[in-house]
Amino acid sequence: MKRRIAILGSTGSIGTQTLDVVRQHRDMFEVEMISAGSNAALLAEQAREFDVNDVVICNEARYPELLESLKDTDSKVWCGIDSLCSLVKGENVDIVVGAMVGFSGLRPTLAALEAGKIVALANKETLVAAGALVTRTMREHNAVILPVDSEHSAIFQCLLAASGNAVEKIHLTASGGPFRTWDRKRIAGATAADALRHPNWDMGSKVTIDSATMMNKGFEVIEAKWLFDVAPKDIEVVVHPESIIHSMVEFEDGAVIAQLGCPDMREPIGFALSFPARITVGNKKLNFAELGSLHFEAPDTGRFPNLRLAYEAIERGGNAPCALNAANEVAVAAYLKGQIGFYDISRINEKCLSGLNFAANPTLEDIFETNAEVARIANGCIS
Repeated sequence: MKRRIAILGSTGSIGTQTLDVVRQHRDMFEVEMISAGSNAALLAEQAREFDVNDVVICNEARYPELLESLKDTDSKVWCGIDSLCSLVKGENVDIVVGAMVGFSGLRPTLAALEAGKIVALANKETLVAAGALVTRTMREHNAVILPVDSEHSAIFQCLLAASGNAVEKIHLTASGGPFRTWDRKRIAGATAADALRHPNWDMGSKVTIDSATMMNKGFEVIEAKWLFDVAPKDIEVVVHPESIIHSMVEFEDGAVIAQLGCPDMREPIGFALSFPARITVGNKKLNFAELGSLHFEAPDTGRFPNLRLAYEAIERGGNAPCALNAANEVAVAAYLKGQIGFYDISRINEKCLSGLNFAANPTLEDIFETNAEVARIANGCIS
């Protein structure tokens, strides 16, 4: 039987690449539901191409436009996060692809897990903001989270070869972003246009800026802690500028298993959708003779302090990672608009983290309150 898919955030980078995987394997997958924040035009195109049953636009102001665009189809058009949370629970959905950007992905992800779904998770902010709640919900409802981030997919694939060998350390690779070789003074003057020129990966603007500040890697450390039940001290970030080794796992017996591939998000997406099988996705294959050599270096938290802040947040626990995520979302949005400088992002993050109204065991209500309160503080710093 075909696997029936709901894609949360189908018009973004991960969403469009997920649809490309489906496009190549129509015999295996059927798209039941798609959603977008505001891109009604592309959402309508996708609904037509894949004959989607349910289409959700989260920005209610764009609902009339989407409804008009699809009035001659059989697609049912909905609006708002509440609709999204209801539809992911439907019996016609087998796999939910969490491709929304930011904190907004938390509620729909929890709804899918409460319904016992398989969640192919690309939305890292969900685990960063509420890792304990999300993983507990998964266990209580016999749901499954399959990682879509290339690094966490790599770790997962390495762990499949463990054969009972205990994990000693996770080596989480980082490209180093566009400013890997820049000195601090030059980085301080970097514009958003500079930061968006990632050397290896084609990603959305938010994730690309996070990669430039290394907050993306910090968030991935927090994700790895929850996904693989590993202490933060046993997760080591290593800069690997070629982005060929997507991550490595070191085992108790001294063996290190790595997962390699050309930088292409369709590979981990395809693996999550087809697991435990493997499918081709049209990605470029490695040529080791042409590759020649691979390089590794330690991350520089002096030039990229956000990585240090992420470790501090997860070691502190409670609602600290949620606060860091909330501050970072606001700061990155301001940086993209040219309202603040590059290092203002980490300054705002650190200020919000240090002034946090700490909750050691936050409820879901606490998480939402923390997100709102810290966002207000961060906006105050900017203005």
